Amino acid sequence: MEPISLAAVTTYSLLDRVSKVETNKFAMPHIKGDGFSVFIDKLPGILKGKDFPALIEKIVSAYMSKKPVIFGMGAHVIKCGLSPIIIDLMKKGVITTVSLNGAGIIHDFEVALVGTTSEDVASALTDGSFGMAKETAEEINGAIITGAAKGWGIGRSVGERICSLQSPYQEYSILASAFKMEIPVTVHVAIGTDIIHQHPSASGAAIGEASMIDFRLLANQIKDMGDGGVFINIGSSVILPEVFLKALNVCRNLGHEVKDFTTANMDMINHYRPLTNVVTRPVLAGGSGYSFVGHHELMIPLLAAGIIEGIGCE
Repeated sequence: MEPISLAAVTTYSLLDRVSKVETNKFAMPHIKGDGFSVFIDKLPGILKGKDFPALIEKIVSAYMSKKPVIFGMGAHVIKCGLSPIIIDLMKKGVITTVSLNGAGIIHDFEVALVGTTSEDVASALTDGSFGMAKETAEEINGAIITGAAKGWGIGRSVGERICSLQSPYQEYSILASAFKMEIPVTVHVAIGTDIIHQHPSASGAAIGEASMIDFRLLANQIKDMGDGGVFINIGSSVILPEVFLKALNVCRNLGHEVKDFTTANMDMINHYRPLTNVVTRPVLAGGSGYSFVGHHELMIPLLAAGIIEGIGCE
């Protein structure tokens, strides 16, 4: 058998071809003294270098239009030391709602109470002491039981408890700050996933009731996201993407036309549910979805700085 001849292949001029990369989209070098907004402008207009400024613009636009900007966050956002960044965006009126998983309230509470959090799971697991801190369980579980009886969700209940304890580090607490500013924090719990569920002070009835209240509170925020709102999932690979999808569906089922909004997922690796349930499916009826891979401790400050430059706030 002879090799095929290439003599008769069809060609075209490079000048006539549609290309995806152009020099006018290339990055520009940083110059000492450039402000952060200039840094953003100098990113390449290619792939994530194009998407990142676009997401910032969507958030700034939502802020200007007084549309909901919801930050759904896994606990690692707190463990990476980013609470002051989130609280600052809340104070500036950018973030209108925060949604956490069960681990988020634990780390937020411990930071507020003693200024430290995140135990060594591997070593503590060997003798069964993992997650058995008395104050963490008794105070959080007590707050949830008390709050549920008042018709409060978990976020408000724990935020109020942190404040009532006059916790010395509450300035670093997303929950306490939100409680003082009357910004909703919704908490979405799977029974058995959090260390406080290991303690006799845990009430499944109260946890379930309060988490259900928070689900409905989140849905009440999502119903207003149409025409410019933003939902960002940061570091939750299962719980919050699933909760967001169901809350969005409830809103549409009730007749709210929630479309033409923006979603984004930011995490250190790609996961199926955030990409599907946050970035792709929700905006099929209209809107934009973005995905970014990177370390929280770098990506969130960059995002926040871009937002602050965009809204022109000190």
